[in-house]
Amino acid sequence: MANTGQQDDQLAQSDSVGAGKHNRHHYGSCPAPDAQHPGGHQRLPNRAQSPSNSNIFNELCPYTETDPLFPNGHMPGSKVNEEVMEKDPEDCSAQDGVREMPSESVRSMVLQILVPFLLAGLGTVSAGMLLDVVQHWEVFQRVTEIFILVPALLGLKGNLEMTLASRLSTAVNVGEMETAKEKWSLIIGNLALKQMQATVLGLLAALAAVVLGWVLEGDMLLNHAALLCSASVTTAFLASLLQGIIMVGVITGSKRIGINPDNVATPIAASFGDLITLAILACLSQGLYECIELYPYVSYLVCLFFLGLTPLWVVVSSRNPASRILLYTGWEPIITAMVISSIGGLILDTTVSDPNMVGMIVYTPVMNGIGGNLVAIQSSRIATDLYHHCPPRQVPEDRRSCYNPCRTFCGSGANHRSAQVLLLFVVPGHLIFLYTIHLMKGSTSPTPVFITFFLAVALLQVFTLLCIADWMIPCLWRTGKDPDSYSIPYLTALADLLGTALLVLAFFLGHDKAYSPVGN
Repeated sequence: MANTGQQDDQLAQSDSVGAGKHNRHHYGSCPAPDAQHPGGHQRLPNRAQSPSNSNIFNELCPYTETDPLFPNGHMPGSKVNEEVMEKDPEDCSAQDGVREMPSESVRSMVLQILVPFLLAGLGTVSAGMLLDVVQHWEVFQRVTEIFILVPALLGLKGNLEMTLASRLSTAVNVGEMETAKEKWSLIIGNLALKQMQATVLGLLAALAAVVLGWVLEGDMLLNHAALLCSASVTTAFLASLLQGIIMVGVITGSKRIGINPDNVATPIAASFGDLITLAILACLSQGLYECIELYPYVSYLVCLFFLGLTPLWVVVSSRNPASRILLYTGWEPIITAMVISSIGGLILDTTVSDPNMVGMIVYTPVMNGIGGNLVAIQSSRIATDLYHHCPPRQVPEDRRSCYNPCRTFCGSGANHRSAQVLLLFVVPGHLIFLYTIHLMKGSTSPTPVFITFFLAVALLQVFTLLCIADWMIPCLWRTGKDPDSYSIPYLTALADLLGTALLVLAFFLGHDKAYSPVGN
């Protein structure tokens, strides 16, 4: 009995020490743990506990944006948690509860990126051709502010779809979608969050278009403003729902067949996102415009219906810890990105009627979409690498010095190789897409002078975006912000703004010799 009492005292002392370790974990303002892996990685304490202990711990240390996607590393009762508890405490190959990333050859990387990249490019080409057709519809001629909406709504794939893809890809790579309970909790919470964000962003984009249109023209009809709000909110909601379902299928399918979702998820998220979004926007806008005279209240009712669903999405998303964090902290990047994209839309609206810019509207989704797709892949890969190898608020030694472009492209690391590969995709990819546009248009073909300027500005755009990504993501990580949620909205919005501005420059420099008849 004495031995038993002594053992109980030892167990109680061990539990108190374990509780102390939990309180030293890196959540929020809690100090970082003092135990380190010999390999240089921070040793994370084993946090598989009972739900009651977990709740006490969560009260002591609230969630922050760089925390793991579940409060216990994995959900209570997770099989992965049991495996983590059984692993050798001296095994320092990776952070506890996080799998080592498999090695990836350049050939494998290229093959995994190539097909989604081509699909995404063809999707942007189709969107450009569709935009070239619908620009002559009555609603686009009478309510020209819709052109301001186009980049903002197309940019939702960067603000929401690609961000979702990056978050779920990171979750797969760090082993937090191993069980059905973990997987569906994370998926449902993030989809509900995305629908709520899409609704709010759709409304804000419409209001921005109304204000910018009023500033440009000095007048704005109330019915036109209602049409813009209704079409924008409905388009954002429906397009986000369809693309979100596709995205979940792509990521879970990639996991099953052993493909790195970082390489395929973000470009597939954009493959037909532009086309779907633009088709919904054009058809809804034209339909609502035809109802303005006889049924002007339809626009108001449609907008109010989708806005009324917002509390439902808030309730559903708040049930998951990861999406609950983003309900409060995830607005800054997506709203800022929407404003940046709207500036690109303002440039498009002012140039679409310029005779020197004829044909530019076809190339705008291609230029913006390809740049955004490529930098989103790099952003997702860098974020996953940080989650694997660096504790929150700490970055590798080579990322602490002043930035220079050589750091992005010169080296043999995985992120250096991916940056080199993505930059090499630009010229051959755009040549394929330019030729595809030529085949679809038929009557004219771009001249070598214009192609040269187009490829030059495309290379400049992607080079600049990759450099910004390599500088921005470690900075976000060091300040405690989740790079999956912050970087892609900023980067894709910058891709829209840079792409539109540089495309205007290309047309300005080569507009006299932009096109030649097919027979010449």
